[in-house]
Amino acid sequence: QVQLVESGGGLVQAGGSLRLSCAASGRTFSGVAMGWFRQAPGKERPGKEREFVAAINWSGSGTNYADSVKGRFTISRTGDKNTVYLQMNSLKPEDTAVYYCAAEFTHSWIATSESSAYDYWGQGTQVTVSS
Repeated sequence: QVQLVESGGGLVQAGGSLRLSCAASGRTFSGVAMGWFRQAPGKERPGKEREFVAAINWSGSGTNYADSVKGRFTISRTGDKNTVYLQMNSLKPEDTAVYYCAAEFTHSWIATSESSAYDYWGQGTQVTVSS
């Protein structure tokens, strides 16, 4: 049973930083791409895709970022590949959302931004940025 557990969310003032973690278990994640997505309050509608934030391929050699977070957020993973981090700096109120970790098994050499490509999702962690 694959499990993804996010942590590190919280309340922070604009301009501050947070580091999110995603601990993966249930199988080896050395050949799996990982991504972070988010869903802002009031945008939880059926069929509404979660917004892509960042992704990293199976080896860690390839990363991908949404334009809105480039230069502020950094995705990384541990050597055993089982933990993925999202370092978030210079946070803005519009970054407020529930952040989800996801795992993608099929095209793991690509750090895809397509939410439909991901096979497993965590339960999410709330990030709130006050102005």
